[in-house]
Amino acid sequence: MTRYRNVALFVVLAAVWGSAFMAIKAGLEYFPPVLFAAIRYDIAGVLMLGYAAYATDRLRPRGRSEWALVLVGGSLMIAAYHAFLFVGEGYASVTSAVAAVVVSLSPVLTTGFARVLLPSERLTPAGIAGLLLGLVGVVVLSDPNPNNLVTASVVGKSLVFAAAASFALGSVLTRRIEAELPIETMEAWSMILGAVMMHVVSVARPTESFAAIRWTPEAIAAMAYLSIAASALGFLVYFDLLDRLGPIEINLVSYVAPVFAALSGWWFLGESIDLTTAGGFLIIFAGFCLMKRKVLARELPRIRAAVTRE
Repeated sequence: MTRYRNVALFVVLAAVWGSAFMAIKAGLEYFPPVLFAAIRYDIAGVLMLGYAAYATDRLRPRGRSEWALVLVGGSLMIAAYHAFLFVGEGYASVTSAVAAVVVSLSPVLTTGFARVLLPSERLTPAGIAGLLLGLVGVVVLSDPNPNNLVTASVVGKSLVFAAAASFALGSVLTRRIEAELPIETMEAWSMILGAVMMHVVSVARPTESFAAIRWTPEAIAAMAYLSIAASALGFLVYFDLLDRLGPIEINLVSYVAPVFAALSGWWFLGESIDLTTAGGFLIIFAGFCLMKRKVLARELPRIRAAVTRE
């Protein structure tokens, strides 16, 4: 029964996080991009803070190291990641599936950053090959024109790549900071801080203002889905599965989510899925498997044994 519960929650999380790319794309018709992301995390941060008050005995960070953890999470994993992602998805060439595939590079980039920034970890030749393979996948996906590398298509996908890199760098830097802050509290304050930072960026952008928002039923639905389902509830499922499955298996969500991003984008927005997108995804996933080959080899027998017991 536990196995089926974990599988069901894994699929739900992949579906919610994958379809979030479609909700972003839909909501960008009604919201300026950075302000859209900021309001999303205004709501999600308050909800997560309420959950942290319920689930933990530490409602706020204490000391320099814990606030440093929140600063890294808020600036890189919330503000930079979502600002780049939302602006990047504003380009017509960046479909829901394309954005999800580029973001699926995050686990590969995380491993690469970890090898550089964490002294205990080194990048082997196979690991370097896996990292390069993942980057090749992004190049294939971007399909750049050598005669004009500053097309809207390349710029949009490059912004999404910057989002993935920001999230990966943030996840590695948080591992360097020794702090015992509960993850729910860290996520809540990171969301709130990230939202504040994005509001500041939004004010600095001349094209963004609250007056530019069109509060239609579709806009409210997109905001509610992203704030409540994808952020607040999605992270609760993520925390639960992280405890049950561990970081390796939960990382695989990044490679199931693009399937749901593609399906939801096709169903709700009429987006098409081309061979370039599929090819880029397969190359990025191959890079992940190459970098994580030893860990995956150790984990597979354990997973098979768990399935047999169930």
